[in-house]
Amino acid sequence: MKRTLVIYALAFAAMACAHAAEEELPYTRQENLVYHETHGFGLIADIFVPKEKANGLGIIDVVSGAWHSDRGKLRDHERAQMYNIFTRHGYVVFGMRPGSVSKFDGSELLTNVQTAIRWVKSHAKDYNVDPERLGMTGASAGGHLALLASVTPLDGNKDAKDDLGKVDTRVKAVSVFFPPTDLTDWDGKKPDYSKTIGQLLFTGGVGARTQEEIDAKAKEISPRLRINGSQFPKYLLFHGDADPMVPLQQSQVFVDAIKAAGGSAELVIKPGGQHPWLTIPEEVEKMAVWFDQQL
Repeated sequence: MKRTLVIYALAFAAMACAHAAEEELPYTRQENLVYHETHGFGLIADIFVPKEKANGLGIIDVVSGAWHSDRGKLRDHERAQMYNIFTRHGYVVFGMRPGSVSKFDGSELLTNVQTAIRWVKSHAKDYNVDPERLGMTGASAGGHLALLASVTPLDGNKDAKDDLGKVDTRVKAVSVFFPPTDLTDWDGKKPDYSKTIGQLLFTGGVGARTQEEIDAKAKEISPRLRINGSQFPKYLLFHGDADPMVPLQQSQVFVDAIKAAGGSAELVIKPGGQHPWLTIPEEVEKMAVWFDQQL
């Protein structure tokens, strides 16, 4: 695990060095906007608005790594050139931080992402974007939460007491990097619930929970196992075939399940790609072009 984390850090450091001398940023940035408060904690967003050639569309970036949403995870996305590339394509990017497993379990994180989508839709006019043509992205844990929200959409309730509750959580297209999608089957075996995934299932970890309780909760927050119905956004997933943290199988089974349900999903496999890989901005550019086509 230590070796993997070193690889991860070196990859992002290399990306940062490669772009250290790049030209002026193509966006203006609104930092530390509190988009919701829950359990006394503020949920934070940074919003990136293109300086020119805005296309009237928005992308929600679910900022989470190992199901933690500290500002360092946002910087990882900056180093991967996500905000530069997307805003150059004209998108307003909503970097939404849904909280961390130190305070929220997976079900609560899902609720926080759904709230983020509702907030963006409710404020779409403020940023001149179409609320019915939103894209959503994320990487690793952020990809997991983005997929989970996309397959568990909520309708708006016109009788809701708060304005956000009156808005639905559907998006038009979702593209993510190396997401966990099935927390019951980790490439043919059970995940290690004694570590971070256990914290995702239950705040504080699995503790004395029974295997039945663990299995039920793992199924509840597994995107692959929550696919229901036939109306889905379009999907594009990127995953390396040498990923030491999240098996390639996790993306494969999700794409297969969406297709089996009648939806549209594509998987791009990066040869030798780890978690992440040095040239990931190239895939971010491919993602942006795909959003151009879908939105």
